[in-house]
Amino acid sequence: MKVSPKHQQGLTFISIASILGLIGFFTLLILKIVPIYIDHNKVSSALNELRNSPEALNLSEPEIRSSLNKRFNINYVYDVNQDDITVVKHGDYLKVTIEYEVAKKVAGNLSILAEFNDVIEIGQP
Repeated sequence: MKVSPKHQQGLTFISIASILGLIGFFTLLILKIVPIYIDHNKVSSALNELRNSPEALNLSEPEIRSSLNKRFNINYVYDVNQDDITVVKHGDYLKVTIEYEVAKKVAGNLSILAEFNDVIEIGQP
């Protein structure tokens, strides 16, 4: 009489739980990171709209800040403060810098930090 060993097929409960845990963790990361970059895209597009605006060189510093702030409010961008915006204006030269960082909690004491630095220059210094 010959006894053949049974071969186990499929995944064990522990391996299924591990795979589902990894899928859940990476899904959580994606759900936390993607909105940060969507907001950054809105900030970049607001700066590009300012660059393509024909009256940008004629605006004063408070008007530029107000224009950007209005665009951020319309697009629901709340990560950029007025302190993050730097406007340098000399005659026919305009440089607008937006430097900010976003920190989002993932779980427990684990956080994600994204730093952004966007610059536009109009005219010659």
